[in-house]
Amino acid sequence: MKFETKLIHGGQSEDQATGAVSIPVYRSSTFHQYELGGNPKWEYSRTGNPTRAALEALIADLEGGVAGFAFASGSAAIHATFSMYSAHDHFIVGSDVYGGTFRLINKVLKRFGLEFTVVDMQDLVAVENAIQDNTVAIYFETPTNPLLQIADIAAITKIAKKHNLKTIVDNTFATPYNQRPLELGADIVVHSATKYLGGHSDVVAGLAVTSDAGIAEKLAFLQNSIGSTLGPDDSWLIQRGIKTLGARMRVHHANTDAIIKFLENDDRVARILYPGLPDFPGYEVAKKQMDHFGAMISFELKDGLDTKKFVESLKVISLAESLIEVPAVMTHGSIPREIRLENGIKDELIRLSVGIEDEEDLINDLKQALDKIG
Repeated sequence: MKFETKLIHGGQSEDQATGAVSIPVYRSSTFHQYELGGNPKWEYSRTGNPTRAALEALIADLEGGVAGFAFASGSAAIHATFSMYSAHDHFIVGSDVYGGTFRLINKVLKRFGLEFTVVDMQDLVAVENAIQDNTVAIYFETPTNPLLQIADIAAITKIAKKHNLKTIVDNTFATPYNQRPLELGADIVVHSATKYLGGHSDVVAGLAVTSDAGIAEKLAFLQNSIGSTLGPDDSWLIQRGIKTLGARMRVHHANTDAIIKFLENDDRVARILYPGLPDFPGYEVAKKQMDHFGAMISFELKDGLDTKKFVESLKVISLAESLIEVPAVMTHGSIPREIRLENGIKDELIRLSVGIEDEEDLINDLKQALDKIG
């Protein structure tokens, strides 16, 4: 099947009990077992739920993995992935990651003895030089949040395999519609399904997919043991969202292209960060590994312009995490300012997740907000 058909018919596309083309929401917490000590398919919804299983089969199909796992949030999916490892295991982590990932690593995982070295994933020599005797995995986002930096997945996985390491890629911003890291050699892909996969700002969820049966067994054990599983209602919502991912992404991309042209021609905008711009540092790698450059844009206003007033003046585009936001105050507020600045996240940086509204309305909204400040 072509990818857009797979969005609708991939995984388990109909209910095996009834033939329903929309998998029912199985809210049962437990399931009748007809034989003591037998091996029933369903026992307890933390361990396995038919609605969640259908979502997990779908995301595995879309990413090209052997198994998928659905969690209560993207952070929960990342936590479960790191939980496969033990104290004194060492990880190489991208320098530009979501603020919640930074917080999880520095405030939680380090307390349990996991060790981390932060590296610019655009620098392949630095990645390889950071490998230690106890290194077990390389973790990174591409495109990154919020600087949209591009890491060469195939090149990094080649380094990892050379040193017998695992590669974990956060594919949230790209989605499998635009990029499939497992096809490029990665071992695990994680998502905040809250974003594009859900697509309607009505559900928080996380997903993990692996191409390795041994890793799948470990993730299944941890998902059940830790218990941060996605409920059946939310699993149904994510499946519903995925069915329209292709249609939505086409509009996201068209609107993004139009907004990029607008921003490029407005002298109040100092800098635009977008992997689809030919002068963007990661353009050639993005063109090689992505089917499209995505719908996230980061930009900075000219010095002296009021960023706060700009985002608060928007009327169509909502000031909200996952919509338009100021990373230094919102998604990356948990990262100390000196580290943010060192990594290139200025206080004035704005991140825009381009929506599917009429492109003229979006551009007019940006223009009127810019007019308010200069």
